[in-house]
Amino acid sequence: MISVVLLAYKEAESLTILFPRLIEKMDSLGEEYELIVVDTAKPLDNTSEVCEKFGARYVNQEDPGFGGAYRKGISVIKGDKMLVLDSDGSHDPKYIPDIYNKYKEGYDVVIGSRYTKGGKTEDAVTSRIMSHILNGVYRVVTGVKAKDLSTNFRIYRADLIRQVKLSSVNYDVLEEVLLLMKLKAGKKNFRVGEIPITFNKRIAGESKRRLIPFIISYIKTMFRLIGIRIKGAN
Repeated sequence: MISVVLLAYKEAESLTILFPRLIEKMDSLGEEYELIVVDTAKPLDNTSEVCEKFGARYVNQEDPGFGGAYRKGISVIKGDKMLVLDSDGSHDPKYIPDIYNKYKEGYDVVIGSRYTKGGKTEDAVTSRIMSHILNGVYRVVTGVKAKDLSTNFRIYRADLIRQVKLSSVNYDVLEEVLLLMKLKAGKKNFRVGEIPITFNKRIAGESKRRLIPFIISYIKTMFRLIGIRIKGAN
């Protein structure tokens, strides 16, 4: 079974548009699946009502930040595969069959990638420059050979991701989870695949990212992951 997890922060409007597209593509796979939305600790809009309308399981995060929501999602999945995508519509469900079929080739993680051949992004130029720098640095830090380590459009081996203990609070959890899964699986056994996607502008609402906290958290996590990797190597 595939557990589809969407992390939400005042995304009721976007989810209303996204769910029909998502359900259509999930139905086309011919495999049982569940839809899970992880909302803020205290509801800020009618996301729970949207979930009820479309048959999605609604849960509230307990720990703060994007990382806290990610950990909550992992803790409640029932499937043997975990598919994660943004709830603002920037990840188009049309790519799900390609990501799923690539995963079935024996990968531990398959990423919907903006930067592999054929991938595109509608981000602003400054965001793209920052993203490329970030990905270059974290490829070195984690040793994970993928072009796009900072996107949230992924399918994971659920039994492997359940074994990792994540501590990042912000979006740096996306790099942390790859390194920890790699260490759990063993360097030679860990397989990461990428499928090109176009990263779209959000359907509705405003971005929740704040530049200064974003930069600070990534710098802190960079040094922490270097320590974890060195310890794991020894």
